[in-house]
Amino acid sequence: MAFLIAAVVLVGLLCLLNLVLMTGVLRRLREHTAELQRLSGGAMAPMAYDPRVLVGRRLPEEAAGPRLVGFFDVECDTCHERAPEFVAAARAEDGAALAVVSGDPGRADDLVELMSGVAKVVTGDDALRIAEAVGISAFPTFLRTGAEGVIVAADTELTGLAARRAQHHA
Repeated sequence: MAFLIAAVVLVGLLCLLNLVLMTGVLRRLREHTAELQRLSGGAMAPMAYDPRVLVGRRLPEEAAGPRLVGFFDVECDTCHERAPEFVAAARAEDGAALAVVSGDPGRADDLVELMSGVAKVVTGDDALRIAEAVGISAFPTFLRTGAEGVIVAADTELTGLAARRAQHHA
């Protein structure tokens, strides 16, 4: 019986110690969160990326022309997954496709090799400049542009642009 009482007391003390430690951790977490909000000006809420805000913007001169444009980043796993879809869509564009691959050019070899036969590929500083000029903030992003390089459709999925291609060419 004494053993059982000692075990219950020990478990109770461990629970009490856990409660005290968790209270301290939560208080520190609140302090750090408040400090981060103060430093960021209160802009800590995650923003949803809506590529439709890109419609109406113009691509830089060297990227202009009626085409399918894909923005990829070498660090983005989803970009590597969607690259074959882009290649298939670019084949249907008859050479009017552009792949903009951001990130370390040394790590972009697999994406560049995959896309180079069906699309014009831009990497390195030029890719970064084009992505910043357009306002790309998530990868992958796919665009359809008009004759003067004006974005007529934008989506994070290629399927969203398939119907737009039919409208654009009709």
